[in-house]
Amino acid sequence: MQYFVDEKSIVRKIWGKADTVLFIFAGAAAEFALNKAVDWLYFTGKLPNDPIGRLFSTVVYARQIIFAPYLAAIKAIDKITAIHQGVEQSRGAKIPDWAYRDVLFMLIDYSIRAYEALEKKLTLNEKQEIFDVFYRLGKQMGITGLPQNYTQWINARENHLQNHLMVSNFTINLYQQYQKNLGYFRYQLLKQTQLLLLPKTVNKMLLLGDFCWLRPMLQLYKLTGVFKLNTFLIQLLIPKKYAQQIKDLDKTP
Repeated sequence: MQYFVDEKSIVRKIWGKADTVLFIFAGAAAEFALNKAVDWLYFTGKLPNDPIGRLFSTVVYARQIIFAPYLAAIKAIDKITAIHQGVEQSRGAKIPDWAYRDVLFMLIDYSIRAYEALEKKLTLNEKQEIFDVFYRLGKQMGITGLPQNYTQWINARENHLQNHLMVSNFTINLYQQYQKNLGYFRYQLLKQTQLLLLPKTVNKMLLLGDFCWLRPMLQLYKLTGVFKLNTFLIQLLIPKKYAQQIKDLDKTP
């Protein structure tokens, strides 16, 4: 059977574990808050009203694409495109192509950063493989102006970081919603996770600081495997009502 993502792909390994998936979206949660097109996420009200629920619904779509047979993955991508087009029609405006690229670039970048934070360094070929998967996703969505390879993506990503981020009222409000939905301790843990992952540009704008008390714990995890993040960090990071969704992240769809 043909799949959109090869069964032996590093992308499946990354997106097949709950800890790496949640790390990816911890990083994306920070960058979303700074994106100049974040007002689009506020238009429907879904993100600010339930950021954790929105995270899991996004994860479901991403994993459908990564683990599904080819035609089913294409159908899922086309459904995502149709949803965005519906939002555009409701608002009477078009989401800028650079905003689509920003999200795609985040998925590439934080897939790499999350895996390297929790597991080990990726080879250049593995990074190119991650890029290829999301490049094909972007092409299917009709996103224009995509870089053609991982090397070009590095330059494009840096350009986006320099030009498409800013601190706004949306930034402040979104972080307030994170704290409201997570509670004080989980909110601090979220910011510690973000400290591990974020590019310097993003961290500097969010003023998250430099001291990361979570780093030594992750080093112990990587070196010895004494504890599992699923029974330690994840259950601390995500409220109990999402326990089943967390378990589902460790299952191949």
